[in-house]
Amino acid sequence: MKIDILTLFPEMCGNYLGESIIGRARKAGFIEVNCRNIRDYTTDKHRRVDDKAYGGGTGMVMQAQPIYDCVMSIVGDNSARLIYMSPQGKPLNQKLVKELAGEQRLVILCGHYEGVDRRVLDELGFEEISIGDYVVTGGELPALILTDAVARLQEGVLPNQDAFTEESHYNGLLEEPKYTRPEVWRGRKVPDVLISGHHANIEKWKKEQSRKITQEKRPDMLT
Repeated sequence: MKIDILTLFPEMCGNYLGESIIGRARKAGFIEVNCRNIRDYTTDKHRRVDDKAYGGGTGMVMQAQPIYDCVMSIVGDNSARLIYMSPQGKPLNQKLVKELAGEQRLVILCGHYEGVDRRVLDELGFEEISIGDYVVTGGELPALILTDAVARLQEGVLPNQDAFTEESHYNGLLEEPKYTRPEVWRGRKVPDVLISGHHANIEKWKKEQSRKITQEKRPDMLT
């Protein structure tokens, strides 16, 4: 899979994507992620990419031309799924992450200031995706969240499929509680079933706990 993040702050995105699991996966070639600087595509001699909003209001709006030229230079006539990180978009959930993980190429646009000129979104057919019902200062953090969630589902990024298929949300439930050594900590003991060595009972306990926790914390998921 190939992902292009279109941003005004490529170093910010690159720093995160160069670390930990995603960083190792990129170096190993399991996934390709590029951070494109939208300013490189402006025709303004001062490298401006924004201007005042028609109709007034506070803040600036990102211009259509640099975004359009940036997209066309890296995609052209090739197919790619274009995504704009926006609080107005459809909510990101694990079902959507799995869908996006099946794509060959994603192009993710990070908005900033007061947003993006609507015309370029409509012209290129961007779909809008939100990470929650709140607003942050730019689209970089949402884009990194989406990239991380999608990247870890690619073959080779994690040790095996169990590393993500048994996690919260993947199969519609929250994950069971986790424990590690020592067996007793501050008087709190690891559940006996987990150290019993009885695999069938352990799996049964995990499923029961998963459903119980989902019922307690996210009953909406069970409906």
